[in-house]
Amino acid sequence: MKEVDLKSDSKSPVWFSASNPEGGVSHFHTRMSSRSRLWSPPTDVFETDETVVIRIEVAGMQDAEFSISLDSQILTIQGARLDPPERRAYHQMEIRFGEFCSQVDLHWAIDHEGIEAEYDDGFLRIVLLKAKPHQIEIGE
Repeated sequence: MKEVDLKSDSKSPVWFSASNPEGGVSHFHTRMSSRSRLWSPPTDVFETDETVVIRIEVAGMQDAEFSISLDSQILTIQGARLDPPERRAYHQMEIRFGEFCSQVDLHWAIDHEGIEAEYDDGFLRIVLLKAKPHQIEIGE
């Protein structure tokens, strides 16, 4: 299990829904880094009734080579996939190497105690437990 660095205030979740061009509601979007040397691996974000799941396809890495942090409502996944050191002349090169960064804006209240991450078969899977709504009593 990978440890997730939490930088947010767990007592102040942010709720957000944005309209998309098709007229529906979009509950998340990914951020692309403005640094030209960074690349962003393919990232899926989906939800179930109780969780939000982020799945990133990035083969050839080890658990310790990922950095995962949650700052406010932005989940950031960073790392570096190193190119093998032997010298070669490429005829075709589609597999990206070097530093990568993937950011996902989370528009759900997240239970910060219920975050899990694991890396298996080239996929990093991060499961975030949705926070339960709190009832607030009105005082007299």
